[in-house]
Amino acid sequence: MQDDSTPRIAPIWPPDWDAAIYDALSVIPHARDNVLATFKPGTPGILGTNLLCTQLRHPALAKAFLTFNAHHFYASTLEARVREILILRIGWLLRAEYEFIAHVDLGKKAGLSDAQLAGIQHGPDAPGWDPLDADLLRAVDELHKDARIGDATYKRLSVHFDARQLLDLVAIVGCYHILAMVLNTFRVQLEPNAEPLDPSSRARMGK
Repeated sequence: MQDDSTPRIAPIWPPDWDAAIYDALSVIPHARDNVLATFKPGTPGILGTNLLCTQLRHPALAKAFLTFNAHHFYASTLEARVREILILRIGWLLRAEYEFIAHVDLGKKAGLSDAQLAGIQHGPDAPGWDPLDADLLRAVDELHKDARIGDATYKRLSVHFDARQLLDLVAIVGCYHILAMVLNTFRVQLEPNAEPLDPSSRARMGK
């Protein structure tokens, strides 16, 4: 049985950050500042610390990726609620518990209800979704399965989103697909203060 309890790459903590790491973090200052404000020696603070500090083992790659990631925080043409639906669904499909948990609170802040957060686990055919939300979930499922949005889904989404928004839609799913692979491959651990998924949700995810 696979042991996922030990990270394959140890995070590099703030006391060991050098100039190259601070340069990498300059592209996403809110993440840098949140980690620095909550980190205590021996105990990572805010959720996201372990992931970021793992990425920082490769500062040049981290800077390139975080520049892409930062676009979705600072410059995306998609509203926050749409972004969170997309991120939560791809995190769920890829069984990235860390990613899913990290975005539950962000989803709530963006306007998703508890019922909608639960519905993301079940996908576009779950009861209660309006047609647009269902198509957002369906687009993620199609990208995950076929690496493309199908014609019917794309046609319906094109009624609501312009070319820039559709490009952002595909890009954010790809961004968080990469993060899910990082999380799962390197066995990034939840921070001690983070609440894991409940047992039934973990079983549905396949954890």
